[in-house]
Parts: sequence; C-alpha cells; structure tokens
Amino acid sequence: MAKKRQETPRFEQSLQELEALVEKMEQGDLSLEESLQHFERGVQLTRACQQALKEAEQKVETLLKKNGQEEIAPFDSEDT
Repeated sequence: MAKKRQETPRFEQSLQELEALVEKMEQGDLSLEESLQHFERGVQLTRACQQALKEAEQKVETLLKKNGQEEIAPFDSEDT
C-alpha cells in the first residue's frame, strides 16, 4: 500500500500541476506536439483528482453510516 501512495501523486499536487498546465496552454506559446502532451497529462491528472474525490466521498459516507447517521444527503456532482 505504501508503494501505491508513492506512485500516485497527492490530490493537492495533482491539482497544482493541472493548474500550471492549463496556464501554460492558455498562453498559446506551445507547439502542437507540446500542447497535446500537456493535454494528455491534464487528462491523467483530472482522472486522478476525480478518483481521489470519489474515494474521499465514499469514506465520508462510510464514516457517517458507522456513526449511525443514516440520513446522508448525497453529494451534488456536476458531471459535465
């Protein structure tokens, strides 16, 4: 399990890297090849962030259920 944590960047790090990639791409100074590489990395980071958020949501729901609080309001997710 420790190995997985080392291979998978933390949520905050992924989000920071994603923001930096978006900023670079918005400047418009990249070649097409560089833009495609940045886009591909951005997709990977987005998926990693979405997975981390999903796991966190599941943990919160599990903890609330364990504490006897069955009245959980579902998270509003905007899947666009």
